[in-house]
Amino acid sequence: MDLQPTSPPDGLPSRRRLLSLAAAAGAFTALGGLPAFTASAAPARPTTSPLRPPDPRSELWWQAPADDRSMIEQGLPIGNGRLGALASNDPGSELLLITDATVWTGGLNDTLDSDGQFPYGREDFGSFTLLARLTVDIPDHDLSAVSDYRRTLDLAQGMVTASYRRSGVTYQRRIVASRPDDALVLHFTQSGGGRYTGSISLAGTHGETTTADGSRRYASFGATFANGLRYGAAVTARSTSGTVRVDGTRISFTGCKDLTVVVSGGTNYAPDAAAHYRDPSLDPQRLARTKVLDAAGHSADVLLATHVADYRSVYGTMDLSLGTSSSAQRGLDTWERIRARARDGAPDPELEAAYLQFARYLMISGSRGSLPLNLQGLWLDGNDPDWMGDYHTDINVQMNYWMADRAGLSDCFDAFTDYCVAQFPSWTELTRTRFNDSRNRYRNSSGKVAGWTVAFSTNIHGGMGWWWHPAGNAWLCHSLWEHYEFTQSRSYLAKIYPLIKGACEFWEARLLTTEVTDPDTGAVREVLVDDSDWSPEHGPQDAKGITYAQELAWVLFGMFRTAASVLGKDAAYSRTVADLQRRLYLPRVSPKTGWLEEWMSPDNLGETTHRHLSPLFGLFPGDRIRPDDSTPKEIVDGATALLTARGTESFGWANAWRALCWARLKNADKAYQHVVNNLRPSVDGSNGTAPNLFDIYEVERGRGIFQIDGNFGTPTAMLEMLVYSRPGHIELLPALPAAWAASGEVTGVSARGGFVVDLRWRDGRPAEATVRSVGGRTTTVSFGGTVRKVTLTPGRSVTLKDLGR
Repeated sequence: MDLQPTSPPDGLPSRRRLLSLAAAAGAFTALGGLPAFTASAAPARPTTSPLRPPDPRSELWWQAPADDRSMIEQGLPIGNGRLGALASNDPGSELLLITDATVWTGGLNDTLDSDGQFPYGREDFGSFTLLARLTVDIPDHDLSAVSDYRRTLDLAQGMVTASYRRSGVTYQRRIVASRPDDALVLHFTQSGGGRYTGSISLAGTHGETTTADGSRRYASFGATFANGLRYGAAVTARSTSGTVRVDGTRISFTGCKDLTVVVSGGTNYAPDAAAHYRDPSLDPQRLARTKVLDAAGHSADVLLATHVADYRSVYGTMDLSLGTSSSAQRGLDTWERIRARARDGAPDPELEAAYLQFARYLMISGSRGSLPLNLQGLWLDGNDPDWMGDYHTDINVQMNYWMADRAGLSDCFDAFTDYCVAQFPSWTELTRTRFNDSRNRYRNSSGKVAGWTVAFSTNIHGGMGWWWHPAGNAWLCHSLWEHYEFTQSRSYLAKIYPLIKGACEFWEARLLTTEVTDPDTGAVREVLVDDSDWSPEHGPQDAKGITYAQELAWVLFGMFRTAASVLGKDAAYSRTVADLQRRLYLPRVSPKTGWLEEWMSPDNLGETTHRHLSPLFGLFPGDRIRPDDSTPKEIVDGATALLTARGTESFGWANAWRALCWARLKNADKAYQHVVNNLRPSVDGSNGTAPNLFDIYEVERGRGIFQIDGNFGTPTAMLEMLVYSRPGHIELLPALPAAWAASGEVTGVSARGGFVVDLRWRDGRPAEATVRSVGGRTTTVSFGGTVRKVTLTPGRSVTLKDLGR
């Protein structure tokens, strides 16, 4: 790969053009909301230690280190929201595969292929790649020479540990990714008179040269991709005893009772389209050196305490109990528990709760103050991830963020919002200049174009990849909108309003007028339908009026009308959008299949058991189709029939989506079965859960890859089984499975409409529910046939104790 500095690619929109786009949208002031790798003030240090003894409920553990050839399945993930790593925890050769969310090749990628679609390769579109490899070699601690090995992931404290015995001495290491210190910290200790002797190596993964400074005891490297992105990393080490010194390009340590290793790194990526997503003034290698030396000026205890205090402030917003596991289950390590759960078929409620908390750990570790989680989250084992580790806009990036608000992690959603805001000027310009290309089979046949949309894949440089995805704008907006529904923040709504309005303008230009005949009455009426399109990801590529797009346009128009009303904006355009929404065609049930139609045809034009549930958007994540009197029974039955036909065996994210749809239909057994399906152990690359709990996607027989969306979608389904909400309504235990019914408790679950719910249940019924307002004022709370109206002012709460009677 070319590592020489280059100018920005030719053909980039001018800075003036992008500045005007951002300013006109009211988004430019928000571009700074996505922090980059920058210098920062010294963090606040806790005055007392926040560390606590491990809680078995929130501790995952294994009896062997990761094989360095299977890091994606066995390595333990750490991350501070931007900087992450997979750790092997090998006693004699600790390996960290280090990532930064912004280490991307590629660029704007605005030269269309001959079919009017975008190129999609590692050099043009680009790819998420590794930042560095760190190894800590301790030659006389070979795995064969140690006993009583155990490694853990403490979900409650955000910490990886490993311990073992050698020659009568107990050795321990603790590894964290500190957000306050913006660094990875490895702390090696012992009890019993042992010593550490070995070396530390930091290497890039693109052919970089590492250099070292003997006087300041650090090693570092820096380079520049062909796209102009500069990056760098640095490492230093300290000990209270023994000798630590630079040896060539490595750092060696000899006779140390303890050892602290500090690593940092990043890029000069900047979330500013007008600057072509670069900060030319930033030197990542120099900044990385500064960060590691500053952090290493504090004791390991202080660094660990600072990290835990910060992490706990986020993790502690929600707690969960789904029941009590048996002592036999508790006695198994995590991988054995996963295998036993599948083999024996016996529920393991503490394991299932830990799986959900692991997802929250991944969210905190991967989505704070940087880019949003991509297909790989923040974690890689090489530089060639499938689909470039990109942002897929037809389910995957949206699923990554369904859980955040529901699981008490609203602040972690900010990375997704800020990404969309920062990319918005470029997306708008590409839509204006490229969408109606005569070769694009999805272009607007009217010849008009307005607003913005995206392709199926997006990168971090304002660019797109693969095919155009007209409805992608509406789905991204729906995810942004749901965050408003949870938080009720007017300032946030003002921030995303330009995106919602721009998406409406796109659809106003795109929709076609056609006539349909009512099958019952024979009446003919005019309706609005989507132009030539593809129902993700199967069937004809030139179908008009696909259910997927119709549902998304319908919900988009409703979002805009509400947003305009709340903000007191665009009253005339809101009336125009209301008329568009009123005239939209909405799907029927096929008289041939009994399914909700996916295309404007009674025929099934695709794969019956296809992984995507695109025509069921109105069931989940939308709300238009509900199993109550608000939706005609034949529509609910048609959606149920289609969901049934799609089957129960698929990839992790697809099973998660199925579980969510069944939860919306209040079918606890089927929702839970899909959760259980995803907890099955992955063997030889099969779909399921890896030893480190990453979700594995079988791309071909015998080859599985990590794709993180299933890790978030499945816990989202678990929460929807416990609490369903929409603005004005909260339903308790809508799909509680028998496996969790005996007793349980969840605290800190967010509900749309601006509320937070704490819920305790027994024998399948609510024992007590507390509803707290975080901006909402009125809602109903229901269980079974019992409904209570709740009116609160923000900050106040009410406890209900009679809903389960």
